[in-house]
Amino acid sequence: MPELPEVEVTRASLVDRLQGAQVQSVRLGKPLRWPLGVAPASLVGRRLGRLQRRGKYLWLPLTAAAAADEAGGGLLLHLGMSGSLNLADDPGAAGAHDHFDLATSRGTLRLTDPRRFGAVLWSDSLQADPAARLLARLGAEPFDPALTPLRLHAALQARRSPVKVALLAGDIVVGAGNIYASEALHRAGIDPRTRCDRISRPRAERLLAALRLTLAQAIALGGSTLRDFRDAHGVSGAFQDEALVYGREGQTCARCGGTVRRIVQAQRATYFCAGCQRR
Repeated sequence: MPELPEVEVTRASLVDRLQGAQVQSVRLGKPLRWPLGVAPASLVGRRLGRLQRRGKYLWLPLTAAAAADEAGGGLLLHLGMSGSLNLADDPGAAGAHDHFDLATSRGTLRLTDPRRFGAVLWSDSLQADPAARLLARLGAEPFDPALTPLRLHAALQARRSPVKVALLAGDIVVGAGNIYASEALHRAGIDPRTRCDRISRPRAERLLAALRLTLAQAIALGGSTLRDFRDAHGVSGAFQDEALVYGREGQTCARCGGTVRRIVQAQRATYFCAGCQRR
C-alpha cells in the first residue's frame, strides 16, 4: 500500500511539470472509492497549481478558467491500496485498471489502481468538505517542527494500545505505515507490543528520531515497491532492499544477532527482534 514516502516521491516527480499546465480533457473509468463530485467538463480550461501532500493525500489546486489568480478549488487524490500516478505525453489507450485521466498541456496524468480503493474527488478548497472532513482525522506530519518529542510523548500517554497499532492509526502522526512503523520501532529499540502509556519521554524522543530517519531514507530511496508502486516516471522504489526487519522473519538481526520474528497486530504483519527491542 502506498504510504507517506511513496506519496511524497510521487508528488516530487510530478510537481514541477504539472504546475501551470492547462486541463484539456478528463476521462473517467470504472468508479473509484468516491465519485468525482463535479462534472468532468467543468475542469477543462483550468490551470494546475502546485501539487501538495497531506499525509497520504495529494492536493492538486485548479484555478478558475477565467482568472489564473483566482482560487478555484482542486482535486484530492488518494492512491488507495495499489494505486499509482503516471504522467506521459502519450499514455496510450486506457487499460482495465486505468480509472482516471487528466489530459493537460504538459501530458496526461493517469491513475492506475487494480483494486480501485483509490480516489479522485473535487473539493472547493482544503477547508471545505469533502477535503476538510477527510483530512481532519489526520495526525501531525512527521517532519513538522511542531511535532516535538514532548508532544509525541503526551499523545502516547493517552493511549493504552500497543505502540505499533497506535502508529498505524495515523491520528497521532501520519506516515508511519506498516513497513516504516516496524523499521522505526526497531531503530528506536522498542518492542511493537509495548503499551503506549508505558513509553517514557526519552523513548518517545528516540522513536520520533527513528521515525524521521526511516521516512527520510525511504523517500531518498524512492519508497518501497512490494507489488505495484512506481513513481510518476515508472521507477520502482528500493527501500524494501534496505529494511532491517520488515519481511525478514527468521533472519539474523543486524544489530544484535538475534532472530527477527513476525507477529500479527491489527491484521497487519509486524516484524521485530525481541533481543534488542524491549518492552
